[in-house]
This record gives sequence, structure tokens and C-alpha cells, in this order.
Amino acid sequence: MVNDYGLWPTLKKYFYVHIDEETEKEAIESITEGIAFKGINLWILIFAIFVASLGLNVNSTAVIIGAMLISPLMGPIIGMGLAIGINDFELLKKSFSNYGVATLISVLTATIYFLISPLSEAQSELLARTSPTVYDIMIAFFGGAAGALAVVIKGRTNVVPGVAIATALMPPLCTAGFGLATGQWTFFIGAFYLFFINTVFICLATFLGVRFMGFKAKNSLNPERDKLVRRYIWTVVLLTMIPAAFLTAYTVKMSVLNANFSDYIKEQLNFSGMRIVASDLNVRKKTLRVVAVGKEITKKEIANAEDKLSRYGFKDYSLEFIQGSQSAQEIDNIRNELNEIRLSKTKDSDNSLQREQQLQALEDQLREYTQYEALGRDVCSEAQALFPGIVSVSLAKISEARVEQSSSRSYILALVGVGSEAERRSLDEVKLRLWLMSRIKNDNLRLITALDEPLPESESAEESDPEAEAGNAPDAENAPESKSAPAETEDDESKAAEKKAG
Repeated sequence: MVNDYGLWPTLKKYFYVHIDEETEKEAIESITEGIAFKGINLWILIFAIFVASLGLNVNSTAVIIGAMLISPLMGPIIGMGLAIGINDFELLKKSFSNYGVATLISVLTATIYFLISPLSEAQSELLARTSPTVYDIMIAFFGGAAGALAVVIKGRTNVVPGVAIATALMPPLCTAGFGLATGQWTFFIGAFYLFFINTVFICLATFLGVRFMGFKAKNSLNPERDKLVRRYIWTVVLLTMIPAAFLTAYTVKMSVLNANFSDYIKEQLNFSGMRIVASDLNVRKKTLRVVAVGKEITKKEIANAEDKLSRYGFKDYSLEFIQGSQSAQEIDNIRNELNEIRLSKTKDSDNSLQREQQLQALEDQLREYTQYEALGRDVCSEAQALFPGIVSVSLAKISEARVEQSSSRSYILALVGVGSEAERRSLDEVKLRLWLMSRIKNDNLRLITALDEPLPESESAEESDPEAEAGNAPDAENAPESKSAPAETEDDESKAAEKKAG
């Protein structure tokens, strides 16, 4: 007597899927009808490619999802999986030929669109399709399994659109077309590899699903050929997984390193009166670059921070700490000295020439510190017109101190903020640097690009208004904002000093 209450009978009752002969026949007919790409199906595919390309070009997720919903690309892929599962090699050849035609037309259509499109920047939706990982393999496999079951079970019309969105067959083909149109072969290879991953693992999931549901296989006249085909299938599956496994390992490694870098900055470089404006992790050169403004940090403090790199997994890395040479306190000191000279000039006419020279020297020094603030505002508006994606431009005279060297070097630092990581990657930094050097008439320039992050409300509230200051101070055109001390105009300081002398 069979035990109907054991573990296996119970699991089988819930998870076993069996279909009758009529349902199997209807499923095979339904899949076979969706394989052919001619007439209406072909035009729907072309229109879907145009819609997806537009969505990728303008970075619209909703448009891309709409293109995936109307795309008929799933048909021949599921057809190949079914054909292998039931040993129907005529169906396999038909599915494969239609799959090749659909892929070729899709890539050509996307290439034509991106050749005529005025927008040539790689947006984040495009970049997301260039680095496939093991996670994409899992999405394709489980999505394909759900699609195979949905085709068989009547009334489950909501599953197939969900599979089309999850596996995302259209966007990789459009990204491959973008790579061809712009001559960026890394985009083409990465995107086409993602499309191939989706194809292989949707096909594999369909094959396993057909076997699991008990579809009857056709009697083969050549068993040796069947074994050879299956051997080829598993070889392709394994070869497809290998690059994705390496890419996944690299992605996980970079995520850990970036998280450790963020912790290092928060815990070891959190100095009072200083603000980190940009940071960069270079694995190839094994350097951590940090750009800071505000209070200057001593070389001893930087050396102490570098000694703690090994705690965060950066044993062989070096710290490159860049900070501005002009602090708010230093500028205030120069202003105070200028006011003292102006006051003493009226009381000591005998040394007027010496005072005048001293006054001129200090004014030149102050101008050297502050001249790039007004210039930065002009440059920013021009840069936004020439280089779309730029949000902010900051210019400053920098004195860079290195831990391993006793000397320091000075140059002009251009810190350019962009709106997104995609815009940062597509920015032509060489062209931008040459333009900035010509614009500010200084060849000793260093360019750093970073994601533009708004200041916290507390910091924004503390900053003085440069336009308000410009209305009171004689040198207000060149006077920078000051966070470390309250901003007083030179006229107010002079009146206070005269009142005290009186």
C-alpha cells in the first residue's frame, strides 16, 4: 500500500505539474505561431526598437518598459527551448533562423536611429546594459521558467509581459546599436553579451520546463546526434556563465572597496572646519584621491590618516590629499592688514610711499586669492552650453601637499560637477581641460570631475551672500565668501577703528 501522507507525496501534490495531451498540443501550436518574423510581427519589432532606442536616448524608464511590452522577441527564443525539449529539429532550425533575422534587424534599426539622433551621450539606462553579471543570468533563467509555464497554462496572460520586462531583451540590442553608431565597441560587446545571456538562459529554462511538465519527445532517428546537440547546449551554457562570473566578482569587489573608502573618509578625514568636495578610488594605480576645501590640514594629520589605510583594506594604497591654499581665516587676515594700512596712511604722511607699496602688494595678494571666484561663475555658464551635463564649475588656487614629499606645488584646480554618473563618463575631459586652460589663460591647471551634491541646509545657511557683500566692500567684486568668521565690510571696520581712535 502506497503511503499518501509522507513528505514526498505531500510535496508532489503541491509542486507537480502535469498537462494533458490537448493542452500540450495547444501550447506547441501557440509557441510555433509566435516564432515567425514577417509581416505584422516584423513591423511591430521595428517600431518597438525605435521606441526602446528613444527611451534609452532620453533616459526614460517608462518608455523602455513600454517597448519591452510590445516586443515579439520572446517568440523564437522560447521556440528554441521547446524544440530542444521535444527533439523537434525542424522547429529548432525555424526558430533559430527567425531569431537571427530578428536580432539583425533590431541592431540595424537601433544603429540607424542613433546615427541620425542629435543626442549622442550615454545615459544611465544605456550604461546599465554594458556590464552583465551572474545576477542577469539568474533573472533570465527564472524569468524564462515563468514564461514557459505561462505559455502552457491558460488565462495567465499577465505573466508573459512581466517576463518581457524582467529579462529586458530589447534594451541590450538597442545599446549594441548605439555602440555601432558611435564607434564604442565596449558598449556593443557588453550589450550583445547581455542579450546572449538572456537568450541562452531563457532557452535553457524553457527546455527544463518542457521536460518538467512531461511534454512528449519525438522519436529520434539519430540518437548520437541528440547526444551531440545536448553536449553543445551545456557547453554553450557553461561558456556563457564564465565571463559573467568574473564580472560579478569584480562588481562585488568594487562595491566593498567603495564602501570601505566611504567609511575611511567619514572616520579618518572628518576634520573640523574642512569639507570633502570630491573623492576618487583608483584600483589600477592603487591611490585614494581626496579634494578638500576650508581649513588646511597639516602634513602630520594627513600622515596619521594614511597610516590607518590598512584597517580599511587599502594596505598597498597611497593617499593623495588635495586642499586649497586659501582658507577663510587667511583672507580675513589680509583684509584686516589692509584696513590697518589705510588707517595708518592718514596719520603717517612721511612714510606714504612705503605704505602705498605695502598696500598695493597686499591688494595684489588678496586679488590672487579671490580672482577665480568671479571667473568661475562666468566659466560655468559657458561650460554648460559647450558641455551638456555640467552643473557647476569651481576654480581655486591650490597648494598640494604630498605625504611622501616635503615640498608642495601650486596650480589652478578646476572642480567640475556633473548631474549623474552617466554624464560624468560621457564627458570629454581632455577637450574640457584644453578649453578651460584657454579660457582662464593658465596652462598650470588640474581638472577633477565629480557628481554634483548640494550643500546641506545647515552649511548653506551659514554662507554669506556674495552679492550683498559686493554692495558694501570696495573690493567686493573679488571678495570670496567666508564661513569661518562673520563677514564685515571694510567701511564698517574703518568706522569702528576711527571711533576707537577718537
